[in-house]
Amino acid sequence: MPRQQDIESRLVTSLVPSLSRSLAEQFNVFRVMHHGTHEKQLSNVFAWLLRTDGTHELGDTFQKIFMSRINAALPEGDGFQTSGFRVTQEVDTSGESATGKDIADIVLMTAHECIVIENFGTSDGHGHDYFGYLAHGAQGGRRSVVVLLCIRREFELQTDGWEHAVVLTYASLLSDLYAHVKADKKWRRDHPQQNFFINELVENFVEGPSPVNTTDRIAFIKTMCETGESARYGQRPQDAAAEQFAEILAQHAKQQFEDGRRTLGDVKRYLRQYAERRLMPQINSALGREAVASVRANFVGKWEWYVRLLNANGDMVAGLLFGPTAATYNDEIPDPVQHPDFGKVFILMRSSDVESLHQTDISLEDVLTGFEPTDDRLVQTVIPLVQTNHAAQE
Repeated sequence: MPRQQDIESRLVTSLVPSLSRSLAEQFNVFRVMHHGTHEKQLSNVFAWLLRTDGTHELGDTFQKIFMSRINAALPEGDGFQTSGFRVTQEVDTSGESATGKDIADIVLMTAHECIVIENFGTSDGHGHDYFGYLAHGAQGGRRSVVVLLCIRREFELQTDGWEHAVVLTYASLLSDLYAHVKADKKWRRDHPQQNFFINELVENFVEGPSPVNTTDRIAFIKTMCETGESARYGQRPQDAAAEQFAEILAQHAKQQFEDGRRTLGDVKRYLRQYAERRLMPQINSALGREAVASVRANFVGKWEWYVRLLNANGDMVAGLLFGPTAATYNDEIPDPVQHPDFGKVFILMRSSDVESLHQTDISLEDVLTGFEPTDDRLVQTVIPLVQTNHAAQE
């Protein structure tokens, strides 16, 4: 059993990176202005970046980034030109037979090609007419393609033609843009305001893990020195300095805990949606029967991070769990997973009141990012377990 002092030491060490970030460094103009909470706001930003004569002074750089991403998603030989497009916003795409207006967020057009863009938080047409968009772009004999611009890809939401759209995420586009401006020292020097804006844009909308080495006390001391916190070691009395440091630690730990709970909630919501829209029909199709009739995620407390796949009688076919709930089950089942990674999704099976837990290779980050259309790892893991369990019960 590890000593409490060792546990606390590891906890403190793991939190040092967040402690070293000052409030000023956490400032972001988009968060201050609550900008980007509505699709129209972000459409304005992306349209600005796409305009070759925009005040960003990047010329056609972002058009080329945007079109390169589109071309990479199209069959070989079907690519579009990479620049020279005129940019318009809020374009009426409804045809003569339409009963009401249908407005595309952004349209890129040349004499021979047209890109019609729908911007939304997820890859969802959310009621817009994909085929109307495509037909609008094809007017005048132009080659036409429809693009879903989004924060998060959820393939299961792409229906009614939207499954044929090219999906581009903010993170992929802005990462490409950031790499370009980072390599262009002259542009950064000549355009400090635009550089600041793009850095803020990237920081706010591009998320990624920030792994750090937090294994021992030397790393703790080194980080304290590098982040300007080393002066605490020279403060007197040391008891008061330690108490002050503990208060700061508690403040940040509280924030990390609250942020962590929100992240767990997002994982649960996305995992439930995935189970309802893709996993349940995939399992039933593979088994040739309605093995799964419903999906539930209504438990609370230590069982809260748990999505259940139920049959028509309400009995559990399989459970998808993660984080604290996976840790709780692993402590209680007779045959726990050895060396579990609680950054992964787990599958719970129940047979004759005996429960077994199985770790998948699907990370919580995979769930948050969204599964690719070809990603069948979860269903390929669940189906053999369900089949084995069913055979054992017969």
